[in-house]
Amino acid sequence: MAPFSLIYCAIASLKKRGCKPKTPSLPTIGVGNLIVGGSGKTPLTLELAKHLPKVAVVLKGYKRKRKGSFIVGKEGRIFCDVKECGDEAFLLAKEVWLVIVANDRMEGIELAKKEGAEVVILDDAFHSCIKKFEIIIDLKPKNPLCLPAGAYRLPRRFLKKADLILKEGKDFKREVTIKNPTPKMVLVTAIANPKRLEPYLPKNISKYYFPDHHFFTFKELEQIWEKERPTSFLVTSKDKVKLEKFGFELSLLELQLNLDSRVIEEIKHYLQGWKDAKKDSAG
Repeated sequence: MAPFSLIYCAIASLKKRGCKPKTPSLPTIGVGNLIVGGSGKTPLTLELAKHLPKVAVVLKGYKRKRKGSFIVGKEGRIFCDVKECGDEAFLLAKEVWLVIVANDRMEGIELAKKEGAEVVILDDAFHSCIKKFEIIIDLKPKNPLCLPAGAYRLPRRFLKKADLILKEGKDFKREVTIKNPTPKMVLVTAIANPKRLEPYLPKNISKYYFPDHHFFTFKELEQIWEKERPTSFLVTSKDKVKLEKFGFELSLLELQLNLDSRVIEEIKHYLQGWKDAKKDSAG
């Protein structure tokens, strides 16, 4: 597949270099990475949102059943079910001031402005052609190739396009605790790269991995329950929003992201620069 990876890299690189970024009407922060799969974008987005006033998160809402641009939740009120808006959007809406799903991110930003947002975070938006403060979570897989032979969506040289590059262990650390632990837990999860959970799991636990963003059925879960006879399913927060309606006992792998203070300082510096530029243009 290597020849196809070269073609993919070339096309993706030309597209990224050739884009003329649109200017949003609100200060905008992009959270992304260069590779496919899980890297911690959603936990990082949640943590950043805690430090920002009237923040809106705009994302595409992968695998959602309802089309168009709409508000998922505002100030703790959620206006759709998890299948309509997607698991990540639903999870974010439980904690973030405003969450919007939109295929057209500029449209989503305008909707956020109408709702009174003061700053926008774009989830998984490094590849979108919008002027923003770019935060990249840098993971370096052993395979250096682009899709489809490797994991990269863009070559590593595009890291220089980022305003802030974050590395786990240096710029942020994960703390994982198990809430409501029970004697016999079985892991059931539908996240990208689920093996990253293994350092935090009890020994000899049975594991059931489903495709990323998978919507579970009662039958699937019942079959696992009957086979394993557990006392609870061990799940991530992203899985929990899809599983809690089925009535099974759940234990939660709760993730807390501890950010270096430098990250927040850099973002506040960007926001102040935005305000100053707006004042200058108005004057």
